[in-house]
Amino acid sequence: MMSRSIRAEESTGSVVHDVLRHKGAGTTSAVDYVVEEVPVALVFNGISHAVMMATPIDLEDFALGFALSEGIVERASDVFEIETSLHAEGAEVHLRVAQQAFMALKGKRRALAGRSGCGVCGIESIELLDLHPARIALPSIAPVIGRTAVERAARELREHQRLMHETGGIHAAGWCDVAGQIAKVFEDVGRHNALDKLIGWLARTRIDSAQGFVFLSSRASYELVRKAARVQVHTLATISAPTSLAISVAQEAGMRLLSFCRGDGFVEYVGAKTA
Repeated sequence: MMSRSIRAEESTGSVVHDVLRHKGAGTTSAVDYVVEEVPVALVFNGISHAVMMATPIDLEDFALGFALSEGIVERASDVFEIETSLHAEGAEVHLRVAQQAFMALKGKRRALAGRSGCGVCGIESIELLDLHPARIALPSIAPVIGRTAVERAARELREHQRLMHETGGIHAAGWCDVAGQIAKVFEDVGRHNALDKLIGWLARTRIDSAQGFVFLSSRASYELVRKAARVQVHTLATISAPTSLAISVAQEAGMRLLSFCRGDGFVEYVGAKTA
């Protein structure tokens, strides 16, 4: 896969704004770092498929991860080329994908205008939501993620969040090994965008998803669990609460879902719901 960038100006993920800070009876002038949010158009074989509101960094990983997590391509090798361009109004990412994948995309194409908090915008009917994932195929010797690993990741995630330290307003998706050591973190104003960036990186670097787990600085929503299931993530940990549909999809996929993850424990969702 070839990647090429055409950039009017390299983005750092944040911009500086003049502000007035009001505290108590006083007001002072200062500057503040604000997370960037811009429209990012994802174009497959010359046809625009989606416009997502995202933070314009790591866009090649974002586009590859989106293609995989949305089921547009089955494998990273189906993406032949990625070209990214940044301009004043936003960004465009052009992907050249295998003809078979492109024909399937044209058959089920949806106009997806993605707000930064939305993962299923543009779906025309409930039947198109794809709520029933296939079971995750785990090797017989897949490691079990222990409590100490999850607690370690929960304690250390903030240390890897550069933009969170700067802006205070961004989500993160991290890849952790079986001991809970964080290997890589991606940040974005949209939680599903951050996960797509991580998924793209996992695919590009050919990391075995059975040898670790994903940690998210957000709640566990349906679209996050569904994306993770498509790329065979067997354990998903989140800082905040899950939704009922997220739990249902995770259980159908055979995914271990851990939420309310902190440095001293977490909640694991198992079995059926109770009355």
